[in-house]
Amino acid sequence: MGIPAAQVDVTEQITGPAMNVAFIDGQPTPAAHAFAKKSGVGVSQLERVTTSKGEYLSAKVTKKGRGAAEILAESLPKEIASIYWPQNMYWRKRGEVFVRPVRWLVAMLDEEVIPLEVFGIKAGNRSRGHRILANRDISIPRAGEPYVSALRDAKVLSRGAREQQIREALDAATRTIPGARWREDKNLLDTVVNLTEFPFAVLGGFDPDFLGLPEEVLVTVMRDHQKYFAVEDANHKLQPHFLAVLNTDGDPQGIIRHGHERVLRARFNDARFFWEADQKHSLRERVTWLKHVTFQKDLGSYYEKTRRVQRVCSWLAERIRDSGIAIRPGVLHKAACLSKTDLTTELVKEFTELQGIVGGLYARVQILDYDLKEDVRQAIATAIYDHYKPESMEDPVPRTTEGALLSIADKADSIAGMFALGLQPTGSKDPFALRRQANGIVKIIAETKLPLNLTQLFEYAREAYRGSAAEKKFSASVDYAEAVRSFFRERLEFYLRDVLGFKYDVVNAVLVAGADDVVDALARAEAVTQVRPSEDFESISAAFKRIKNILRQASETQKQVAASIDSNLLREQAERDLAAAIPQIAKKVEELRGGRRYQQALLEISRLRPAVDTFFDKVMVMVDDQHLRANRLALLQTLLKEFSTIADFSAIVTEKEKVQ
Repeated sequence: MGIPAAQVDVTEQITGPAMNVAFIDGQPTPAAHAFAKKSGVGVSQLERVTTSKGEYLSAKVTKKGRGAAEILAESLPKEIASIYWPQNMYWRKRGEVFVRPVRWLVAMLDEEVIPLEVFGIKAGNRSRGHRILANRDISIPRAGEPYVSALRDAKVLSRGAREQQIREALDAATRTIPGARWREDKNLLDTVVNLTEFPFAVLGGFDPDFLGLPEEVLVTVMRDHQKYFAVEDANHKLQPHFLAVLNTDGDPQGIIRHGHERVLRARFNDARFFWEADQKHSLRERVTWLKHVTFQKDLGSYYEKTRRVQRVCSWLAERIRDSGIAIRPGVLHKAACLSKTDLTTELVKEFTELQGIVGGLYARVQILDYDLKEDVRQAIATAIYDHYKPESMEDPVPRTTEGALLSIADKADSIAGMFALGLQPTGSKDPFALRRQANGIVKIIAETKLPLNLTQLFEYAREAYRGSAAEKKFSASVDYAEAVRSFFRERLEFYLRDVLGFKYDVVNAVLVAGADDVVDALARAEAVTQVRPSEDFESISAAFKRIKNILRQASETQKQVAASIDSNLLREQAERDLAAAIPQIAKKVEELRGGRRYQQALLEISRLRPAVDTFFDKVMVMVDDQHLRANRLALLQTLLKEFSTIADFSAIVTEKEKVQ
């Protein structure tokens, strides 16, 4: 809809051979004939044009615009074939893959069928209705609303209509239980919307005795394994009911409901059996079992990973405690020791998405140490429960400092080992989900305001592998420190720009000045955003661009820059004023920067504007006198160095640049 029927005709002037080649003694040569044929005109229609290089033949060529149907017929098969799916299917020729076998194809422009072929199937104007409610061919009279209406009559709804119908059906079914409501779950809703064509919801129930199992287990079984919505009361307490979304128009005899209840009962019985069987062995016993669970073929077992994570946690605890943040090292150490033991449990083997969560649940109910206080045990359980968080930028971070540090240590160990092996992400490939784990580290540090240095963290994470069998397999060709530094700069850039919404030039300016301290970078980005609209800051940013260009040109032409500013060579009043202002303002900026009062520090830097503007108005930097020039270059270099620790102002795009 809204597509032009054809491209606009384009007329262009093309230049051919030189006149002395195209005509000899007034007669056209083969070169002239060839050019005329190529241009689609007669020799008599060729024109003579004069250029800076001489006289040449020229021709006006009109390229007729192609029809929309012709262009679509050529481009759509390529677009369909290029769609990325995590898993594909072969059903025809080797090399032709799609998410599902393609049985028919509708491609129309208004009433016209677009003549294209995909996977051996020619496009037409016929589709099929719902396979149960309207199992028949249907004719599509026209693209747009008639297409939607024809499918709706055949019990196939659009995505938006399916979601609305599902929500209404869930609401209607839940209203039959006083005080109940279905638990909102966006991911599950998206899933069932895409699994149905004409959805309907059915309410089912289960034995209330199953509510004795942890809610996390019950909801996981319902949501991840059966695609059921949970039902809760006004206080978010789980109720013994579920909602299944069907691809049909009803269940008048309750046969489908009974079937779903029977399947769910079996799944819950399995979960209860695994839960009870797992309690026969404590998490403490399971630590040594981790020796037989492989973390990664070159990085050893989960037992070895646990020991490394404990060492990193101890290092983190010292840094956090030294900064004045409350931390219980014993809780962190014990949580790190037990964090991976649930990988040996039957419940996690059956429900892999519950790893970490099961460990936390078991730690709540098991005796970890006989003399352990209840609040300490619960703190250990919470840290274990949360240590995989956040699994996406939408997920919450761990609730406690101990959980946050355990999560950071676990993720840092994985990233350090993979990078040392040379297995860092490339392009769209990230088989070990290292970007997600790095995003998690950045998000945790940013939201919990932990004073951690990323370079130091990953130096220690790499050091934790020292002397291990894994270290012998590390790649000697990998510049580990630079690879990790570059990787986390990208992740921090993504977090500041795409997650928090800072302008790209603000992010670039801030990260040039330092990307090791996430909390500090965030504070500097906020400060630059606050002062950016001021006229003085705009002017200073433009001046710093000019300074950087002058220094770059001096370097390229091998002009000497003095090691320090010589006050005896400050001839002009403007350069003396600037030289005097730099140390005064630099001292105030350093004090403010030490207290992370970056907005005030940036406003102080903006006070340099009059002195800088006057300097460039009155002083010529690149003079012939090499001593004078070197001193003035040193003055500019000092200015740039002293006041680029918060942000690289030359990276800021000014309003003048936007207009240009």
